[in-house]
Amino acid sequence: RQLLAFGRKQSLQPQVLDLNDVIADMNKMLRRVIGENIELVTVATSDLGAVRVDPSQIQQVVLNLAVNARDAMSLGGTLTIETCNTVVDQSLANRQEVVPGDYVTVTVRDTGTGMSDDVKHHLFEPFFTTKGVGQGSGLGLATCYGIIRQSGGFITVDSELGRGSEFRLYLPRVADAAPAEVELQHDTEPVQGHETVLVVEDEPAVRELVVTILREYGYKVIEATRGEEALRLVQQNKIDLLLTDVVMPHMSGNELARQLLVRHPRARVLFMSGYNDEAVRDQGVPQSGVAFLQKPFTGRVLLNKVREVLDQRPPGAAHAPC
Repeated sequence: RQLLAFGRKQSLQPQVLDLNDVIADMNKMLRRVIGENIELVTVATSDLGAVRVDPSQIQQVVLNLAVNARDAMSLGGTLTIETCNTVVDQSLANRQEVVPGDYVTVTVRDTGTGMSDDVKHHLFEPFFTTKGVGQGSGLGLATCYGIIRQSGGFITVDSELGRGSEFRLYLPRVADAAPAEVELQHDTEPVQGHETVLVVEDEPAVRELVVTILREYGYKVIEATRGEEALRLVQQNKIDLLLTDVVMPHMSGNELARQLLVRHPRARVLFMSGYNDEAVRDQGVPQSGVAFLQKPFTGRVLLNKVREVLDQRPPGAAHAPC
């Protein structure tokens, strides 16, 4: 999905919305993700124009930028997210290969380490990363670039070593009025949980986000990066739900589920994956009879699906993965 986003070929579900509402809805999650040593400041323009974007995708962009800002401020600092209306003139439009006119901008600014000119030059290339091995896929900013481009906008970056970074997202303003609330907020309101959820995901950013959201809503969360690690952890813990990626190194999510259900036969299983149906089937996961969550997903969708699976009757042998 991230590569599709970079190539501007993913399926979007755009709707007219107010970006102030999107950012306000993310406030609590962002504060948990960036940590207590970083101050989060939001500056919202009161007369902000409406845009037509996929709300879950724009949330992903803001989250990716916030995580990168956090990593650049290991000793603490300030993360500022600001919205405003902007007019893109012909000169800027020509440089960015977009149509001049009215835009809405979201500025994500940090007080971190900043970047060199060479890093900025390669910033949006897929798989380019300045992080150590195993600490990042190099797809986060490439994904941001693709999502904003596919939505008709563009991104600019201003950064210097030792002086922080500023990412500015430009999205075309539309004449339609945004609804009172973002459509995501009309979904069933997630309820608090108390069960123990084992989250197995080899991508650090995805795992961290899922764990943060579940803990925010009361679940006890145990996390693992791979199947073998997860099986060691379940020896000391009662598991109510296994939430696992399908495609992982060494042991697939389906094989992990089979082994876990031998030890915890009453546990529920929820698979998640960003791969297409054929790739998921190749891992032995049937198309029907199992709970499945397609990446990318919003926090609200995650919480509702987890609750739905946990509230099902205890699984029998027929419900075990093939």
